Amino acid sequence: MGARGTRLSHSPAATGGPVSAFGIDAATLGLRPGSADDQTLVLQRALDRTAATGAPLAFPPGVYKVGGVRLPDGARLVGAPGAVRLQFLGGASLLSAANVGRVSLDGLVLDGGGRPLPPDRALLQCEQVDALAVTNCSVAGADGTALYLYKCAGTIADNRVTETGDVAIQTRDSRGMVIARNVIAGAGNNGIQVLRFEAGEDGTLIVDNRVTDVRNRAGGQGQFGNAINVYRANGVIVRGNRIADCAFSGVRGNSASNLQIVGNTVTRVGETALYSEFQFEAALVANNIVDGAQMGVSIANFASGGRIAVVQGNILRNLAPGTVNPDPEFLLGVGMYVEADTTATGNVVENASAVGIAVGWGPYLRDVSVTGNVVRQCGIGVGVTVVPGARSTVLSANIISGSRAGAIVGLDHKTPVTGDLATGGAEPYPHLSLSGNKVS
Repeated sequence: MGARGTRLSHSPAATGGPVSAFGIDAATLGLRPGSADDQTLVLQRALDRTAATGAPLAFPPGVYKVGGVRLPDGARLVGAPGAVRLQFLGGASLLSAANVGRVSLDGLVLDGGGRPLPPDRALLQCEQVDALAVTNCSVAGADGTALYLYKCAGTIADNRVTETGDVAIQTRDSRGMVIARNVIAGAGNNGIQVLRFEAGEDGTLIVDNRVTDVRNRAGGQGQFGNAINVYRANGVIVRGNRIADCAFSGVRGNSASNLQIVGNTVTRVGETALYSEFQFEAALVANNIVDGAQMGVSIANFASGGRIAVVQGNILRNLAPGTVNPDPEFLLGVGMYVEADTTATGNVVENASAVGIAVGWGPYLRDVSVTGNVVRQCGIGVGVTVVPGARSTVLSANIISGSRAGAIVGLDHKTPVTGDLATGGAEPYPHLSLSGNKVS
């Protein structure tokens, strides 16, 4: 150990080049900022030498034209944020890492330049990295996916990902990733995707990101066009994200159990703002704000096994039919929709053109409690299924005002089949319990 108060240093022979406070100067290893030449081989040699020592490779400001660079175990690439640009020349990926312990990128610009990528590759491709850190980077112009992370653990934080042809950040079979405080703008198909080949524990945290302008180039009925999409990944937390101007959903959980969607703000999305659907068990949708969608919150697909949810403390406003998925079979302009083993409490729904709160779909209704909500200026205040097969439902202590087509109305799928049950007539429907609702 060095004496107290002294600074340890390494000789050039030990590290592969002179060491600064930021790491080994890449220029001393042959890299030339601003050169018109392909510097892939020079960068590869520099990375191999510095990674073996554990020292960072520090880039002087400038543009470096490279492609197909492999990140070895221990690779650490650093630059002054915004001043160091790695420009993609073509190949399988700009940078890739596979089956390594640690990789770190900080302060770099990864510039795809719109150059074609193979369909199964990303601009930054990482597979089975035990400790991955991508921080303070800008990723722009990826023809396909910008960042793809398979069986990785680590952190993707404080980055800016713009104008991506497919997905901005995609993880698959993660081992506990943190995706935090990133700015994502202009993704072609999805902003952040957390996927698994088979349903299982994932545990990814998606927190405090800003996701805007997500398009739907690939088409379909909801697989694409989402700010955040969680598929078959259990135990994921989606918290505190700011989402706007997406073709389909703000947050879409598909067959994702133990999903938390908490404290997000979602504005101007084309379809359902917050979704938990298909084969899931347990979703918490709480303290979110939605302003502008066809549906605010959907807890759906009891027919496929979707069940157990708490929908609490959300503000859902300005829900009306749009141009995305204009399926005449379903209600559009709905504040909230719930089906099975769910409590909806303490929410405020305002200005939903069709139904403020929709409860059940045909016979798919079981053990739902809708209590203590405020529903204002909607078509129907609360629409509840009354067809045979529907099971226990409590509607109590809700405030329902300004409903144009009835405060509480029985539905057969989307069709009203009763008068206003808030004024009487619920006796033929033993699965319903109505009490203490205030209608004005």
